[in-house]
Amino acid sequence: MAEKRDYYEVLGVKKDATADEIKKAYRRLTKENHPDLHPGDKACEERFKEANEAYEILSDEEKRKKYDQFGFAAFDPNAGAGGFGGFDGFGGFGGFGGFGDIFGDIFGGFGGATRTNPNAPRKGDNLRATLNISFEEAAFGCKKEVTVGRIETCPDCKGTGCAPGTTPEICPDCKGTGHVTVNQRTPFGVMQSSSPCSKCRGSGKIIHQPCKTCRGMGSIRRQHKVEVNVPAGIDDGQTISKPGGGNAGANGGPAGDLLVSVIVRPHARFERDGTSVLLEQEISYAQAALGAEVEVPTLDGKVKLTIPEGTQPGAVFRLRGKGIPYLRGSGRGDQFVSVTVKVPKNLTSSQKELLRQFAASMGELDTDAGRGVFGRKKKS
Repeated sequence: MAEKRDYYEVLGVKKDATADEIKKAYRRLTKENHPDLHPGDKACEERFKEANEAYEILSDEEKRKKYDQFGFAAFDPNAGAGGFGGFDGFGGFGGFGGFGDIFGDIFGGFGGATRTNPNAPRKGDNLRATLNISFEEAAFGCKKEVTVGRIETCPDCKGTGCAPGTTPEICPDCKGTGHVTVNQRTPFGVMQSSSPCSKCRGSGKIIHQPCKTCRGMGSIRRQHKVEVNVPAGIDDGQTISKPGGGNAGANGGPAGDLLVSVIVRPHARFERDGTSVLLEQEISYAQAALGAEVEVPTLDGKVKLTIPEGTQPGAVFRLRGKGIPYLRGSGRGDQFVSVTVKVPKNLTSSQKELLRQFAASMGELDTDAGRGVFGRKKKS
């Protein structure tokens, strides 16, 4: 198996590249290597997949930080780096009895702030995931699955952390509060401060027989496939929220949410501007001059487009209702077709003569054989 390339190298950007620079590089690469433009080209297909993988990591601020710190190991479950990424594996410290609350108690103790009960219900942490979809799937919506590593309540101990048939002991030192009052004599008198209880590590309870499944944590990490409903009209970079799809809460608290960031793969022909679809359509010189009926692609399939006589390069035609569905509401945007005129190459002698006759009839060509198309005397 070929060694994976650095994600920054894949996109051709520097490590301090901005989000906009990363997005532009990704769009350029996927456009150049789109499978629809290179059918059967395995090298292009691999570069396309490589660019998608790199963008999925570098476009997400949290994943990018993990990658910058730990490299590929940050996303390899066998490397153990998953535990580094914000301590997701422990529910944002939740498995240790809420260190975040304990630190708040340390600093809040001086001002007499209300202390948090370590055994009170707490909502679980939110989870983030990315979803890579096609241009058409973003336009019309779809159902997709994402795989996430989620913290959930241990099924054996039901979150207590104790082996079946046992219960935790209320900590005798802190009486279940998770913190103790420390008196310190200073030149200004005796000052009191609150600090985490060292006996129970701030949890307010002591587990003598920990659950073998979760090792006393009360929660375990499992991989889950979650179905995500992608709404029609969603755009690149937008987020879908799935309530309750995040990590399990502590002490009976509700689960967090799953936030899915959407990455829309560039299309081989279409561009998007809000709810509008943009398309460049090439026509011949004769079609532009004489008018014609040409087939153009839309999200709904090919349609006939009437090109009037004398159409100029850059002319834009509107196809109403052929754009992107409105994300919140009914109806759709429009498709705009920008015309480019193909100038013929490698003309035969007879074709050139016919073109000269046409130019002469339009007053654009001096019939003197010694003059060029623009009427200038040729140099001998």
